[in-house]
Amino acid sequence: MSRTIHVLNGPNLNRLGKREPEIYGHTTLAEVEAMCRQAAGADTVVFRQTNWEGQLVEWIHEATDGDAAGIVINPAGLTFTSIPVLDALKMFGRPIIELHISNIHRREAIYHRSLVSTVATAVIAGLGARGYATAIRSMQDLLA
Repeated sequence: MSRTIHVLNGPNLNRLGKREPEIYGHTTLAEVEAMCRQAAGADTVVFRQTNWEGQLVEWIHEATDGDAAGIVINPAGLTFTSIPVLDALKMFGRPIIELHISNIHRREAIYHRSLVSTVATAVIAGLGARGYATAIRSMQDLLA
């Protein structure tokens, strides 16, 4: 049975491969999407990116009301600031994996307190872009 996994990406992740490659690497978001689809196998991946908080909230609502079996979310900077994203994730009620390309705990103090972690089933940080494929496989394990 095929499941649907939503992979939601927040602000500035459309700049992957160009933005601070010493932190985020050279992999583009299109390459990340391809990695996710390959890792998912027979499962369906809904892959999205937005620079707007409200759009991310709307996509979480769609996942909640739709057929999403789980959410993998890299809220980027909204991780640390967005009560609306947190509140939307609280409504999901299925597995949530919070994902960060860099190890947020090795960075500046402002990146150490994630609001999303308070509702996430699991957190993956510091594996670079390959963390996305790890997150997809981990989600599949959680759903098994």
